[in-house]
Amino acid sequence: MNNPITVPPVKKREIFGWAMYDFANSSYTTVVVTFIYSAFFVSYIVPPELAHMKNTFWSLAVAISTALAIVLAPLVGVLCDYSGKKKKYLAVCTFTSIFATAALFFVEPGQIWIGLTLLVFSNTAWMLSESFIASFLPELATKKNMGKISGFGWGIGYIGGLLSLLIMAGFITADKVTDFDLFVNQNQLAMVFIALFYFLGALPTFLFVKERAIAKPGYEQASFKQLSTAAVKRVLDMKNIIGDYPVLFKFFLAFMMYSAGIAVVVKFFGIYAQEEIGINGTALLLIGATLQVSSMLGAICFGFIEDKIGSKQTIFLSLGWWITGILGIYFLDPLVSMTGMEINKLFVVVAFIAGSAMGATQSASRAVVGLLAKPEDSALLFGLWGTFGRFAIIIGMTFGPISDSIGRHSGLLFILVYFIIGGVMLAFVPLNKALAQRH
Repeated sequence: MNNPITVPPVKKREIFGWAMYDFANSSYTTVVVTFIYSAFFVSYIVPPELAHMKNTFWSLAVAISTALAIVLAPLVGVLCDYSGKKKKYLAVCTFTSIFATAALFFVEPGQIWIGLTLLVFSNTAWMLSESFIASFLPELATKKNMGKISGFGWGIGYIGGLLSLLIMAGFITADKVTDFDLFVNQNQLAMVFIALFYFLGALPTFLFVKERAIAKPGYEQASFKQLSTAAVKRVLDMKNIIGDYPVLFKFFLAFMMYSAGIAVVVKFFGIYAQEEIGINGTALLLIGATLQVSSMLGAICFGFIEDKIGSKQTIFLSLGWWITGILGIYFLDPLVSMTGMEINKLFVVVAFIAGSAMGATQSASRAVVGLLAKPEDSALLFGLWGTFGRFAIIIGMTFGPISDSIGRHSGLLFILVYFIIGGVMLAFVPLNKALAQRH
């Protein structure tokens, strides 16, 4: 007779360790993707003779890495579920992203394709790790506290993003006009610092979070080849997976649409602030810090609200908040005339509004998956959650060529379309009924 498998109780330090991964990997998306390296790449890595395609080059790096994550996320998710080794695959993705980020130090102005290659490796691994750390959520939380714990993790993540930005503010100090070589060197060396930040921040995750996943019967001693074959077979059986989770897949489609709008904001916020509003250097970092603080507050506060009013209502509320923020940016000049405020200060106010919605929307969406996923499918479903989120990025990256052709300001209206369509689709998802049945 087999002895029953004892699942260890969840301790507070595990929840802290899990949340610290959000703290760690937020430094990557904040500094590399949103504020620092994105603006540095389009302005200085892309040479002047190709400046008319700089947004397209950045979109290409994001799109390629996203396409790879789309293919790999569900496959590696099944590997995790079948092998019961989530932490192992999380570690592989984590250190791949860290090493590729540090290697950006060696990319010189004009070396577009080297930079693109390293960005693809680092961003693909980062996106996969985001899905896999999320798959631990159902094991650490209950129906009653899923929103709070997800929101806590996302909120801690924004603290990591804020701290990494403050470090960059104190590190990147050279004037790009009077001391160009030092300015470039500081931006390169910043990637090494962020890689180290990522590594140190993620250590509590691997030290404190226990591996609760159990290998699928018959796969306890399976080789990687056997696991890979099973993973491909399972993913190709998508019809049955959808049949097991019909409401969740309807939610994934709505999530994909409104996440396309979020993707544009995340990937182009720093570029828009620098090239449209004229905010540079320390001022850009301070606005980024404001966005991180508001996102942290939004994630934590909306997490408590979510456990009271439900995930669906929370997402609707956050989408309305998004629309308000984007309209504020679009009508920034008339608002400046009406209020008499300086455009930079008013932009900070609008960024605060938009940032509050960012953490809330993403955290509530993650909690929905945690509430509906069965333990034996958690990594697969969070991998698919990541896959639909990556499809959203590809949809959102149409903003690059669109903004190159009609201008970034007019392109803001396309972001509104994503949020509105996503909200309408969400209205037809019987999410509350499915959550009631699940529990």
